[in-house]
Amino acid sequence: MFNLVLNNDSITLEHLKNFDLSQTLDCGQCFRWKKSGDNSYKGIVNKKVITATQVDDNLILNVNKEEFHKFWIKYFDLETDYEKICNDFKKINPILKSACEKFSGIRILRQDPWETICSFIISQNNNIPRIKKIIERLCVLFGDKISEDEYSFPRAETISKLSVDDLSPIKSGFRAKYILDAAQKIESNSVDLEYIKSCDFLEAKNILMTINGVGPKVADCVLLYGFHRLEAFPMDVWMKKISDKFLPNELIEFLGKNRGIAQQYLYHYARTNPEILK
Repeated sequence: MFNLVLNNDSITLEHLKNFDLSQTLDCGQCFRWKKSGDNSYKGIVNKKVITATQVDDNLILNVNKEEFHKFWIKYFDLETDYEKICNDFKKINPILKSACEKFSGIRILRQDPWETICSFIISQNNNIPRIKKIIERLCVLFGDKISEDEYSFPRAETISKLSVDDLSPIKSGFRAKYILDAAQKIESNSVDLEYIKSCDFLEAKNILMTINGVGPKVADCVLLYGFHRLEAFPMDVWMKKISDKFLPNELIEFLGKNRGIAQQYLYHYARTNPEILK
């Protein structure tokens, strides 16, 4: 899949196929990565500040070998054969073939479930720059300090003890009460994150939708990005337009257990090529 090269204070993944750092981090699935150079991004993940740089098909991470194998190889989903998945998708449908050819570098990140729930509650009726600002304020006010100006994502336990007024400085509007409800239900274990990882997909989705403000689309996003349930197929305005024009429901079902990956290719393809929907 790739060659792992150890450097003094980083590692390099050489000849990494079907991986594009900017496509993966800018496609709307995560909100705590910032572009820090032409080919570099700085992120806060798992209470660690990380820098990732891509040059051609080489990925450089400022982590050691142990950290990479313990956490980052799974976070970037580097053990999944995206080349095979893309090749299978290309045979199904012309629009999916075009999306795969242009955005096959997207990987579905394995993100923290609680952070993903909170982030996609904030994402409702919102745009990515504003989502990032709200999350940043949330972390600065209620997260743990990592460095001089970097903070971790706050724990559900911390948020569960707050009030709507306490959250007013993050400027999340109507979403504040949903954030609190999510934190309280997770903390009381009425929404069991460990159980959601392994239970039936529809049951997992229904459990998430017991959180106030979490509907089918947000639940699917959480399952896809926070639990790596690749059968999830979030349906927003972009995907509804694509589905109506190119993908009948039976074809979505035919995409099978990896249809969440197909959704991400199609979503990003539609966002960057809106003319296809006219």
